[in-house]
Amino acid sequence: MKARLDQIDWKILRELQADGRITNVELARRVGISAPPCLRRVRALEDAGIIRGYRTLLDEKSLGYDVTAFAFVSLSSQAEADLIAFEERIGEWPIVRECYMLSGETDFLLKCVAKDLRAFQDFIIELTGAANVRSVKTTLTIRQSKHEPSVPLE
Repeated sequence: MKARLDQIDWKILRELQADGRITNVELARRVGISAPPCLRRVRALEDAGIIRGYRTLLDEKSLGYDVTAFAFVSLSSQAEADLIAFEERIGEWPIVRECYMLSGETDFLLKCVAKDLRAFQDFIIELTGAANVRSVKTTLTIRQSKHEPSVPLE
């Protein structure tokens, strides 16, 4: 079910996506309302699950994570129990930063971030040996041309 948001809610979401550390007072000023109703609106957006959390975006390269790669995983069985079991296994691998179930020939797309190529290769060996994994295809990234983790609010 789509949420019913008014113009103020949309402004709040735009501002928080741009700067999740903004104070409530500054947020209220930018969206044109006073601080108490602004805080109530933010809390309501959080309670509704529209705002899922707040994070700091880190630069992985400056922290020594030099490899970003994608793994395309096909499973032997797509029974719901097997899909859930694989998703639970994915949660145990910190190298996997994002996971998407796909339609088509590939069942899952994994975004992986590793310190180096050896760490990524070690992970792929473990991944290919995991239960129900039929095949794994990988691709290394050369550079990131765009990174926009926010929702395209219009």
